[in-house]
Order: sequence, then structure tokens, then C-alpha cells
Amino acid sequence: MPGLQLSGLASGFDWKTFVDSIISYERAPATSMQTEISNNQLKLTSLTGIENRINDLRSAVKALNTDGLFDARSVTSTASTWSASATTSAPLGTHSFNVTRLATSARWTGGADIGSPLAPSADVSALTLANLGTATAPTAGVFTVNGARVTVDLADSLQDVFNNISTATGGTVTAAYDFGLDKISLTSTSGNVVLGSATDTSNFLTAARLFNNGTPNLSSSSALGAASSTATLAGARLATGITAVDGTGAGTFELNGVSISYNVNTDSLSSVLTRINSSAAGVTASYDSASDRVSLVNNATGDIGVAMSEAPGGLLAALRLTTAAGASLARGLDAEFTVNNGSTFTSHSNTLTEEAHGIAGLSLTPATTGSSNLTIASDSARMRTRIDSFISTFNSLQDYIDTQTKVTSTNGKVTTSTLTNNREVQNWTSQLRSAVFNSVPGLEAAISRFDHLGIDFSGTSSTLAVKDSAKLDAALRDRPADVSNFFRQASTGMAARLESLFTSYTGPFGGAGLIGGQRTSITNSNTSLTTQIADLDRRLVQRRAQLEAGFIAMERAQSTLQQMQSQLTNAFPTSSK
Repeated sequence: MPGLQLSGLASGFDWKTFVDSIISYERAPATSMQTEISNNQLKLTSLTGIENRINDLRSAVKALNTDGLFDARSVTSTASTWSASATTSAPLGTHSFNVTRLATSARWTGGADIGSPLAPSADVSALTLANLGTATAPTAGVFTVNGARVTVDLADSLQDVFNNISTATGGTVTAAYDFGLDKISLTSTSGNVVLGSATDTSNFLTAARLFNNGTPNLSSSSALGAASSTATLAGARLATGITAVDGTGAGTFELNGVSISYNVNTDSLSSVLTRINSSAAGVTASYDSASDRVSLVNNATGDIGVAMSEAPGGLLAALRLTTAAGASLARGLDAEFTVNNGSTFTSHSNTLTEEAHGIAGLSLTPATTGSSNLTIASDSARMRTRIDSFISTFNSLQDYIDTQTKVTSTNGKVTTSTLTNNREVQNWTSQLRSAVFNSVPGLEAAISRFDHLGIDFSGTSSTLAVKDSAKLDAALRDRPADVSNFFRQASTGMAARLESLFTSYTGPFGGAGLIGGQRTSITNSNTSLTTQIADLDRRLVQRRAQLEAGFIAMERAQSTLQQMQSQLTNAFPTSSK
């Protein structure tokens, strides 16, 4: 009789609602335990918040306990373009510097015209513009000579260009190549030579270094043949051949004691210069296509030379970097300066260190010549920043503990906080207050307490404040060693005292401590409560099944009685005798 499972079908009694009420009543302890679990989770969150703030304060205390903090020096200069720094060994005081000369770098300048002439003779009929060999490659187009338009193409030979000039000018201007000077000359029989116009499209005149001089005769301003910086050294059009190489074309040279290798068949002038610049030779090498020469500049300043060597017939000779090939050294200059109007000192570098001027721990880099007063003082700004950070994190911890443990009353209504009943945590505010309020034993009375630094508590609260900023700044400026002792004295200093508390609260960084113990206890409690709730729910499932089975049996009995009554009624109608 499945239908009898419907509540009250035979009896008219809503027993399912009654069972739900019974189960709900008997499950009331589980609801209470769930509320306790939720409250415990809030406690865990609060404890984590306290732990995080303790670690923040711990880091701030560690920053105050850093070696060299209270010995640090700052340097100020009356010259805005000078930079200076000082180590902890620098003596406090002011020094006058007068820099009369800045250091410069030595330059080794190679001989000019390392490239071959355009042609080996005056015959340039086989030399095309496309392979002319000038520093600036000529372009096709039109240029102007004495008002006449001359058209050139890259396939034209240099002699073709000369012929075109003569034809365009009616033979009044002739051109020729001087092999000995490696120059092009122009001669006019009808007045001065006038070159160029605003509508020229070819750069031939610039590539040939031909410029107006106001006379009937002019020639290239300098030799035209130039080395190619991108072709391999074997094909770079160098005037001097490179012979000090092995069968594969490999060779080496030394620059400031550093070996530089090259291969004439694979390396270009540009790649060799890059190799020099990236080496430990300490120079910067460059190629000037206008003068067709290579230069080396010392990376370091001062009157120091450039040393180089190679086998005869090597690359340095081909680049005219040897004195025999016309190279020359422009010596670098040492910096010259005086200190406190004393004798003149010199320095290879523009960074004037203790070795140069004799003042311990001071390093100075003047950007210009001139005078400046340098004042070496305690780096009180850095100390003040660390102390301000400590005060801020200390107050953050105290405020948070107060928020999590306070009890408030409004219009007779008392409101508690997450950790109101946690007496252990409540005591931490007073413990921290005592740790920073009590004097440090063994120190002079002048700086043995926070109030000697102008720092005190804000009224009756447990938070700190700088009450006398001038007093604090004066102590940091004038007595940094005493301030250091206050914070850093072994075992009894402020840092050691607070670290002892931190260790008890949280253990070493990443440890347990009192917070870890409370967290474990709360977590175990939640585990136990969760188990109890699960056990109760299992029992209530069985309890519901028992109750429902009893009421279903009642419904069946009720239904049977109702059927029997119906049968009796049908068997003995009311009209029968």
C-alpha cells in the first residue's frame, strides 16, 4: 500500500510535518556547533591579521637593526652638477674643492686615406660609377656644370662622365682624374667653374668632393678612394695589403695587452672594430669615412697611452694605426684640483676618490670645473625614514589588536569583537607598550628612552607619535651612535627586546609561537565539531527513518480498521431487523 506513505492519508494527521519538527529540534545542537565553527574561522582570520602585522613590525625593527644605518653618511654639494657619496668611514665636516681641469681620454688617430685610389692610373675608362670606391656612393641622375645639365648612370664609366661634362658644356669645361693625388679636377676656358643647381638629382659632385671655389680651376677637396667598412678585409680596397696571416687568412694583433683575432676572408672592418669595442682592451674604435681613417679612444680618462703590437704586414699597419704609417697620440689630461686651498692634486679619473684627495670614504664626481663646498653629515633622512616606518607599523599592530579585542557599549547594548575573550592577545598591547616605553639599561640617560628622541605615546592610547620632530632630527644628526645603541644594543636594546616578544608570539619567521598554538587549538576544535555534526546527522537520518516507519504502520492499521468498519456497515444496514 504505497499510498499510505503519504502523510495523513488514512489518519488525517500530518505526521511528516511533525517528524520534521522533531528532527529539527533534535538537530539544534548541530546548528549551535556550526555557529561556533564560523566564529572560530573569524578568530583564525583575526589571528592571521595579527601575525601579518607582527611580521611587518618585525621587518621594520630588522631594518632599524641593519649594520651601517646609523653610521651612514650623506654628502651635499654647493655645485648642483657635482655628485658625491661617502661611506661610513668618512669623517663629518665640510671640505672646499676647486677643480681647475677635468680629465679627458687619450685618442690614437690613425693615418688618413687607408683606402686605395680610385684607379691605378689616369685611365678611368674601365671604372664604373657603380664600383667607384668613394666614401659616398654616387647616384644616377642629373647634375649641373656651368648651367649645363649632365646626365649620368651607374653603368657609366668615370671617363663617360668626363665626356658628358665636356659635351654638355660645349667643350668649355673638361674633367680629368689625377692618379697621384687621387682627385678629380675641372678646368673651364670660359670663366669660373660653377657647380650645381636646386634641381640636381645625382649626388655625383658631392661623392667626387667637388665644390665651388670661384676660380676656373677646381679639384676634389681630398683624396677620393676610401676603404669599404662592410666588405671583407681582403676586398675592402685597403691601400696596404695584409700579409701577416696564415693560409686561411687568419691573423692577430694585441691592443693594450688583449689579443684581437681577425680573418681577412670573413671579417670586415666593421666587424673587427666591433670586436675591439666588446673586448677587454678598454678602447672604443671607430672609422671616419670622410677622412678615411680609424681612431682609438681610451674608455678610461687621464694621461695614459694606447699600447699595440703585431707582426709586420698585419692589419694595424694596413689601417695606418702605426706611427710609421702616420698615426699619432693625442694625450689624455689628468684632472687637477685642490682641497681646502691646499696643494694641487691630479687624478686620471674625474671620479675623485680617497686615493686622490686623502679624505677617507669620500667619492666625488665633478661635472664641470669650478669650486664647491662638500658637507659630509650623518644620513639622518635615511634614519628618520626607518624610524617613521617603525612607528607606522607599530601603530598598525596596536590598532588592529585593539579592534579585534575591544568591547563597546552603545545605549546599554554591549558589542563584543572577534577576540574579546582572548585574554592572551589582549595582554599583547600592554606588553608591546612596555617593551618600547621602558628605558634601555646601561645607556646614558640622554638617549635611553623613546621620549629622549621626541617620541611618546598618543595620549592614553598604545600608539606612538613623534611629539618633537626637531628633537628627533637633532639626535639623528648629532648623536647617531647613541641612537644606534638605543636600538641595537645586544640583548637589552629596543630591537632585541621586541624580537624576544615577536618570538614568543609567532616563533622565528615561519615558526609557531603563541599564535601557532592558538591556531592549532582552534583548528582542532573545528575538526572535532565537524565530526560531531556529522555523527549527529547520521543518527538523525536513522531517527527519521524510525519515526516515518512507525507512522506508516499507524496509517496501515488505521486503513485496515476503516475497511472493516465499512464491511460491517454494509453487512448490517440500518433498515434491517
